[in-house]
Amino acid sequence: MRKPKINRMVLAMCLGSFLMVIFYFQSNLKQASARTGGQSGTFGKSGRSPLQTLYDTDPLELSPLQVMHQGRRALLEEACRSYTRKRRVLIPEDLKHLIVDDRHGLLYCYVPKVACTNWKRVLMVLTGQAGGQHRDPLQIPANEAHIPGNLRTLSEYSTAEINQRLRTYLKFLFVREPFERLVSAYRNKFTRSYNTAFHKRYGTKIIRRHRPEPRPEALERGDDVSFAEFVYYLVDPSTQREEPFNEHWERVHSLCHPCLIHYDVIGKYETLEEDSSYVLKLAGVDGEVTFPASAKSTRTTGDMAATFFKDISPAYQKKLYSLYRMDFLLFNYSTPAYLKFR
Repeated sequence: MRKPKINRMVLAMCLGSFLMVIFYFQSNLKQASARTGGQSGTFGKSGRSPLQTLYDTDPLELSPLQVMHQGRRALLEEACRSYTRKRRVLIPEDLKHLIVDDRHGLLYCYVPKVACTNWKRVLMVLTGQAGGQHRDPLQIPANEAHIPGNLRTLSEYSTAEINQRLRTYLKFLFVREPFERLVSAYRNKFTRSYNTAFHKRYGTKIIRRHRPEPRPEALERGDDVSFAEFVYYLVDPSTQREEPFNEHWERVHSLCHPCLIHYDVIGKYETLEEDSSYVLKLAGVDGEVTFPASAKSTRTTGDMAATFFKDISPAYQKKLYSLYRMDFLLFNYSTPAYLKFR
């Protein structure tokens, strides 16, 4: 019986990728040890901070889950090197989406439409902001999770406190396929009758600018914006000249600045439950709180996104992709197959 031939090039590539992960992990381990060496306080069950728990592992004993997350960090750093040239200093405005948990040494950059309501609920439980009566995150009303002041953000701290937390806390975010997130934002904010504030604030403006001969009631109510009109609004250069994008459709790289802040865990909506459990385990609180299961029946999927894009012309698809291109590149999402401009 003939032995199967081994493709040496494929073997070399796999070995090279594995060694890159090991080298990258050892490099981060040294940096994390230097950062957390003087840290005091008790964190979780082990007494170690989440950052120490993440990096104090023999690189040769990494689990498949740890290797996957290490690979995500490596890919993000490589994309930052490839696609961003100028580095700048962080300012407080950059840190408004970073929620701080001083009890457990966590920094979470929240991204709307990527399970941020449930993560805010979890952090309210962990920080004690939910009150002693709430240990189940789902007992916290969704609107309460978004009340300003319930959770502290990094922008509220002094420069020295900011730097200390960026060095020693576990920094994590959750991302999502950019166009699925965008369609989810459109469905939630423009097709739900209860979102009258968004209809008045954005819907009326979109209709006034991008609908020929709009009816007076449409200009008054702003509650029937089409997805195509929403796209025209996003790619219109005057939109961002007037004011920043709303956080629900702002690009992740503009909300969380992943090329300026070294995130230790890059969770993905596609593996939400698994990645959320991983963060809670690193924090040593997996026995105290459980991340809520999501209602998969209402999720915006890739197939659903494709139906929204089928009536968008190739020219506008290309403009929209250019707008969100960095999120595709930084977080390793492929260009959707349903786009017509390729």
